[in-house]
This record gives sequence, structure tokens and C-alpha cells, in this order.
Amino acid sequence: MQKKTGKRMFCSIFILLLLTSCGPDVHYAYVQPVYYGPGVGLGTIIAVVISWSRNRSILWAIIHGILGWLYVIYAILVPKK
Repeated sequence: MQKKTGKRMFCSIFILLLLTSCGPDVHYAYVQPVYYGPGVGLGTIIAVVISWSRNRSILWAIIHGILGWLYVIYAILVPKK
């Protein structure tokens, strides 16, 4: 009898939590919109640093900065000669 009561209580609490978390998400507070404009990301910075340390060329650093994470992955996979 005790096990069934505990199991029922656990299921009831679980269902109650599930229903309250899946309910309508209503916010009445004002949230200021955030503008995400163009900028320099982490992948660009890492790519430029890796490119500069490997090649010592500003032109290659700019090109690799544009490629970003693609060049970072390439530099990890292909060892420097």
C-alpha cells in the first residue's frame, strides 16, 4: 500500500511540474531589443592569430580571417610543414 501511494505521489508531482513548465509563457515586462550587427567573432580572431603565427603574412591573415572557423579546423587537421 505504501509503495503505490509513493508512486502515485511521484507521478502526480511529475505531471504537475510538466504541466506548469509547458504552460503559456507570458511576460509583461518590457524587454529592450538587442541589435546584433556585423562584427569580429571569435572564429575570426583565432583564425587570424593562427594564420599570422604560421605564415607571417597580413594578406593570408585577412583571407583566413574571412574564412574563420573553416581555417581554424584546417589548421588543426593539417600540420605545418
